[in-house]
Amino acid sequence: MNRFWEFANPVRFMSWSGRLLPPLTALAALTLTVGLVWGFFFTPQAENFGSTVKIIYVHVPAAAMAINIWIMMLVTSLIWLIRRHHVSALAARSAALIGLTMTVIALGTGMVWGEPMWGTWWAWDPRLTSFLVLFLFYLGYMALWAAIEDPDTAADLTSVLAIVGSVFAVLSRYAVNFWNQGLHQGASLSLDKEEHVADVYWVPLVIALVGFGLLFVALLLVRTRSEVRRRRTHALEMRERMADA
Repeated sequence: MNRFWEFANPVRFMSWSGRLLPPLTALAALTLTVGLVWGFFFTPQAENFGSTVKIIYVHVPAAAMAINIWIMMLVTSLIWLIRRHHVSALAARSAALIGLTMTVIALGTGMVWGEPMWGTWWAWDPRLTSFLVLFLFYLGYMALWAAIEDPDTAADLTSVLAIVGSVFAVLSRYAVNFWNQGLHQGASLSLDKEEHVADVYWVPLVIALVGFGLLFVALLLVRTRSEVRRRRTHALEMRERMADA
């Protein structure tokens, strides 16, 4: 376990993440290309939905990532509160913008899906509403980081916000199960073959999901590495100010 925590050391993190990024980025690009091209160009139109069904290859992975990224932020925030590992706090901060982007994509594609399917661009459906609240939590999380100058204080307060916001992340995932009413259909992916989409759509969707996941990890490493460098620069500037004083 102690050897595991050594990877949270900023020097070790910069070393292994730098080696991992090139192959990870290539694999993310490959799986995304295969999943999206297969899904959009080599799957048939659905009987009841036409070509509109193909929006699931963007909507479902983006929605899944939006929820899971917040859960990842919750875990890294708890690590910061318990272990005080700076890389974990910086990783949570770095993930927020990616999660916000995924939430916007999920909301936007959901609206594009909803207009022809439901006859409206927006409905106060339980899952849609909880996703909108999750979007606001992402905005609030990023704003709180930007508003507080001391990085440790900002990490403490945003960690508390991550814990509170995790409630809406769970609601976004399981709202359809909590409330039977609502326009939003059930999960597209399920262990129950009677519930998930047909295999002709399911296989490229899984590949697209993997691609979105790998893309997130690659972007997270890039942004976290930038945050580590920014923190080092800030520390050097503070030392220079104290020396001049």
